[in-house]
Amino acid sequence: MRLRSGLAVLPLVLVPLVACAPQDDSGSAADDSSSAPPATGSTGETTSASPADACATDQLNLKTPGQLTIGTDSPAYDPWFQDNDPSNGKGFESAVAYAVAGQLGFTNDQVKWVKVPFNTSYKPGDKDFDFDINQISITPARAEVVDFSDGYYAAAQAVVALKDSDIAQAASLADLAKYKLGAQTGTTSLTAVRDTIKPDSDPSVFEDTNAAKQALLNGQIDGIVVDLPTAFYITAAEIKNSVIVGQFQPVSGEQEEFGMLFQKGNPLVTCVNEALAALTSDGTLDQLEQQWLSSEVDVPVLQ
Repeated sequence: MRLRSGLAVLPLVLVPLVACAPQDDSGSAADDSSSAPPATGSTGETTSASPADACATDQLNLKTPGQLTIGTDSPAYDPWFQDNDPSNGKGFESAVAYAVAGQLGFTNDQVKWVKVPFNTSYKPGDKDFDFDINQISITPARAEVVDFSDGYYAAAQAVVALKDSDIAQAASLADLAKYKLGAQTGTTSLTAVRDTIKPDSDPSVFEDTNAAKQALLNGQIDGIVVDLPTAFYITAAEIKNSVIVGQFQPVSGEQEEFGMLFQKGNPLVTCVNEALAALTSDGTLDQLEQQWLSSEVDVPVLQ
């Protein structure tokens, strides 16, 4: 799922978190990239490999030659995107996308954003984007029909509740079982509710986090399960007197990661992985995470 805008936050007890986006119709997200930061490589200049290199800009397997087409959902939530405009370079995933574009040799005006509903992004079949970036967790089931890049963010799940509610006092996953929980459809957050928390009653399922937040305010549910950065944004900027009850990892115990999603068999994955490796090596990914996703608040770990 998603969130933030200037909230400074630092790494927690666990590595931060997971989730997804919403919406059902297709179309194009805003693609005016005039206000986005320069899409440059780690040296500050647009990068391009030699012609013999399969990852040279003019050798890349693209939907449209000379253009990098990136998908995400709309609305695009903070702190992953800002002002519902992925083309402005603000928000963690927007900034990461432009950093990858720069490593691949693209300038801002060569990047086009298209709208891709979260729940359709990982379905099998042809894609109208080169890659999708939308807090999409890498899972074995999804990887059977689409390809993923290496992870660009380590995720954790979190529970958001109203401060004066009984659930706010929960100290373990078992304590959460008796409460009515909700999460966005198609997300690993919903899977985590069902498989890790295993509540006594079926969780409420929502089309997007906005609907889930409203249900919490209306008293229809006791808590929302979202990725940790999204939880920070909700509690800091969206729902007054809300708190993060705690964070947790999936029942498997394996670290959850977000990856960029590609049509199955797209060789562009290799080149994007090289770009991500360069951005990791020079500290860019870490800097962007600190800028957009960090938190000064320690969040209890629920087990």
